[in-house]
Amino acid sequence: MAGILVAVFWAILVSFLAVVLVRLAQVLKATTKLVADVTEQAVPLLADASTTVRSARTQLDRVDAIASDVQEVTSNASALSSTVATAFGGPLVKVAAFGYGVRKALGRTEGAPQKTPRRTVIAGRTVPAARRRNRKG
Repeated sequence: MAGILVAVFWAILVSFLAVVLVRLAQVLKATTKLVADVTEQAVPLLADASTTVRSARTQLDRVDAIASDVQEVTSNASALSSTVATAFGGPLVKVAAFGYGVRKALGRTEGAPQKTPRRTVIAGRTVPAARRRNRKG
Protein backbone atom coordinates (compact mmCIF):
# COMPACT_ATOMS: atom_id res chain seq x y z
CA MET A 1 0.00 0.00 0.00
CA ALA A 2 2.79 2.39 0.78
CA GLY A 3 4.25 1.73 -2.67
CA ILE A 4 0.99 2.66 -4.37
CA LEU A 5 0.76 5.81 -2.31
CA VAL A 6 4.29 6.84 -3.30
CA ALA A 7 3.55 6.02 -6.96
CA VAL A 8 0.37 8.17 -6.90
CA PHE A 9 2.27 10.98 -5.22
CA TRP A 10 5.02 10.84 -7.87
CA ALA A 11 2.41 10.77 -10.64
CA ILE A 12 0.73 13.87 -9.24
CA LEU A 13 4.09 15.61 -8.83
CA VAL A 14 5.16 14.75 -12.39
CA SER A 15 1.78 15.93 -13.75
CA PHE A 16 2.11 19.21 -11.84
CA LEU A 17 5.66 19.74 -13.12
CA ALA A 18 4.49 18.93 -16.68
CA VAL A 19 1.74 21.60 -16.45
CA VAL A 20 4.23 24.14 -15.11
CA LEU A 21 6.69 23.36 -17.93
CA VAL A 22 3.95 23.66 -20.58
CA ARG A 23 2.89 27.05 -19.21
CA LEU A 24 6.52 28.18 -19.04
CA ALA A 25 6.94 27.20 -22.71
CA GLN A 26 3.85 29.27 -23.61
CA VAL A 27 5.24 32.28 -21.72
CA LEU A 28 8.57 31.95 -23.52
CA LYS A 29 6.81 31.74 -26.92
CA ALA A 30 4.77 34.87 -26.12
CA THR A 31 7.89 36.70 -24.95
CA THR A 32 9.75 35.73 -28.13
CA LYS A 33 6.85 36.97 -30.25
CA LEU A 34 6.70 40.24 -28.29
CA VAL A 35 10.43 40.84 -28.70
CA ALA A 36 10.17 40.14 -32.44
CA ASP A 37 7.25 42.63 -32.77
CA VAL A 38 9.11 45.30 -30.83
CA THR A 39 12.17 44.76 -33.00
CA GLU A 40 10.08 45.10 -36.18
CA GLN A 41 8.70 48.42 -34.95
CA ALA A 42 11.91 49.74 -33.41
CA VAL A 43 14.15 49.31 -36.45
CA PRO A 44 12.17 51.75 -38.67
CA LEU A 45 11.88 54.19 -35.78
CA LEU A 46 15.63 54.11 -35.26
CA ALA A 47 16.18 54.64 -38.98
CA ASP A 48 13.84 57.67 -38.91
CA ALA A 49 15.60 59.03 -35.82
CA SER A 50 18.96 58.63 -37.52
CA THR A 51 17.70 60.51 -40.59
CA THR A 52 16.31 63.28 -38.40
CA VAL A 53 19.59 63.63 -36.52
CA ARG A 54 21.51 63.85 -39.81
CA SER A 55 19.12 66.52 -41.08
CA ALA A 56 19.42 68.48 -37.83
CA ARG A 57 23.20 68.34 -38.06
CA THR A 58 23.09 69.68 -41.62
CA GLN A 59 20.80 72.52 -40.53
CA LEU A 60 23.07 73.33 -37.58
CA ASP A 61 26.07 73.47 -39.91
CA ARG A 62 24.16 75.97 -42.08
CA VAL A 63 23.18 78.05 -39.06
CA ASP A 64 26.79 78.03 -37.88
CA ALA A 65 27.94 79.31 -41.27
CA ILE A 66 25.28 82.03 -41.23
CA ALA A 67 26.26 83.05 -37.68
CA SER A 68 29.93 83.34 -38.64
CA ASP A 69 28.97 85.45 -41.69
CA VAL A 70 26.84 87.73 -39.52
CA GLN A 71 29.70 88.09 -37.07
CA GLU A 72 32.04 89.06 -39.91
CA VAL A 73 29.53 91.60 -41.27
CA THR A 74 29.09 93.07 -37.78
CA SER A 75 32.82 93.38 -37.37
CA ASN A 76 33.13 95.10 -40.75
CA ALA A 77 30.26 97.48 -39.96
CA SER A 78 31.86 98.38 -36.64
CA ALA A 79 35.19 99.07 -38.32
CA LEU A 80 33.48 101.19 -40.99
CA SER A 81 31.52 103.11 -38.36
CA SER A 82 34.62 103.93 -36.35
CA THR A 83 36.46 104.94 -39.54
CA VAL A 84 33.64 107.28 -40.59
CA ALA A 85 33.41 108.72 -37.07
CA THR A 86 37.13 109.34 -37.01
CA ALA A 87 37.26 110.83 -40.51
CA PHE A 88 34.17 113.02 -40.42
CA GLY A 89 33.27 113.39 -36.75
CA GLY A 90 35.86 116.01 -35.80
CA PRO A 91 35.37 118.26 -38.84
CA LEU A 92 31.57 118.03 -38.62
CA VAL A 93 31.61 119.08 -34.96
CA LYS A 94 33.84 122.01 -35.83
CA VAL A 95 31.58 123.09 -38.71
CA ALA A 96 28.50 122.79 -36.49
CA ALA A 97 30.15 124.79 -33.72
CA PHE A 98 31.23 127.44 -36.22
CA GLY A 99 27.69 127.65 -37.66
CA TYR A 100 26.22 127.96 -34.16
CA GLY A 101 28.68 130.72 -33.32
CA VAL A 102 27.88 132.60 -36.55
CA ARG A 103 24.14 132.26 -35.90
CA LYS A 104 24.52 133.58 -32.35
CA ALA A 105 26.73 136.44 -33.52
CA LEU A 106 24.26 137.46 -36.25
CA GLY A 107 21.34 137.15 -33.84
CA ARG A 108 22.89 139.57 -31.34
CA THR A 109 23.72 142.21 -33.89
CA GLU A 110 20.25 142.25 -35.46
CA GLY A 111 18.20 142.90 -32.37
CA ALA A 112 18.33 143.73 -28.71
CA PRO A 113 20.22 141.55 -26.30
CA GLN A 114 18.48 138.28 -25.79
CA LYS A 115 16.50 137.85 -22.63
CA THR A 116 16.17 134.57 -20.92
CA PRO A 117 12.56 133.80 -20.07
CA ARG A 118 11.75 134.25 -16.40
CA ARG A 119 10.63 131.27 -14.46
CA THR A 120 8.59 131.11 -11.31
CA VAL A 121 9.15 128.50 -8.63
CA ILE A 122 5.94 127.08 -7.15
CA ALA A 123 6.13 124.40 -4.47
CA GLY A 124 9.56 123.26 -5.53
CA ARG A 125 8.76 123.26 -9.28
CA THR A 126 9.86 125.67 -11.97
CA VAL A 127 7.00 126.83 -14.20
CA PRO A 128 7.77 128.39 -17.61
CA ALA A 129 6.52 131.92 -18.27
CA ALA A 130 3.72 130.77 -20.63
CA ARG A 131 2.16 128.57 -17.96
CA ARG A 132 2.80 131.08 -15.19
CA ARG A 133 0.40 133.57 -16.76
CA ASN A 134 -2.42 131.04 -16.56
CA ARG A 135 -1.79 130.35 -12.83
CA LYS A 136 -1.88 133.99 -11.67
CA GLY A 137 -5.57 134.51 -12.54
